Amino acid sequence: MVQDEDYRTAVFGKTERTVGWEGDGEPAMTGLVRHCMLGNLQRTDRPGLKSLSHSFTLDGVFGFELEEDARRVQAVLGKRLQRFGLTLHPDKTRLLDFSRPPPERTGGRSPKTFDFLGFTWYWRKVRGERWSLRCKTRRARLARAIRAIHLWCKEHRHLPVKEQHAALTRRVQGHINYFGVSGNTRSLRNFMHQVRRRWFKWLCRRSQRTRLNWAKFLDLLKVYPLPTVRIVVPIWGC
Repeated sequence: MVQDEDYRTAVFGKTERTVGWEGDGEPAMTGLVRHCMLGNLQRTDRPGLKSLSHSFTLDGVFGFELEEDARRVQAVLGKRLQRFGLTLHPDKTRLLDFSRPPPERTGGRSPKTFDFLGFTWYWRKVRGERWSLRCKTRRARLARAIRAIHLWCKEHRHLPVKEQHAALTRRVQGHINYFGVSGNTRSLRNFMHQVRRRWFKWLCRRSQRTRLNWAKFLDLLKVYPLPTVRIVVPIWGC
């Protein structure tokens, strides 16, 4: 549920099965939603519906130009999906005004946010002039990922460093592959900083005889480097 001048209102929901859609300009949806819900709407008084993202597993986002269209679709969506054994989650389906803040609004970030697919979506001023849509790793998801790395390093600190490195690389790369989207570099760097700190902490506790200092740990990272932060999926054309 994201919008700017063309996406002023949105509704998003959670179903019990996967429903997907796609489209860059023309209203186009794949699979069940396109067949059971939007067919009639496109033939009669088509709403200003434009797909803003693809669905992943059980989640989806609808973006609208007009609030009345959003409310109309919200009213009929659950009934249409029931014909195919699908239901909307009552607590995770809602209507949200997520319009672009006015240009005269001060501050670098709008208070309007929402969480979707592990990301927090928000408006931010670019170069202090134009409001642009941005996303970052959801705070709870980031904390959970860091905690998982911490516990893994603690429980496996006595493994050979080579084995630890291989396992950590897989976990870190998986995180980057999912959260490596445009605008999320700061959250990824924070995650990597915490990964290095946690690994260093538990390597230091492998033995009481040999102490590992930070300089030696940096040398170790040259031999066993962790994945670098990078954007895997460019979105919003930025």
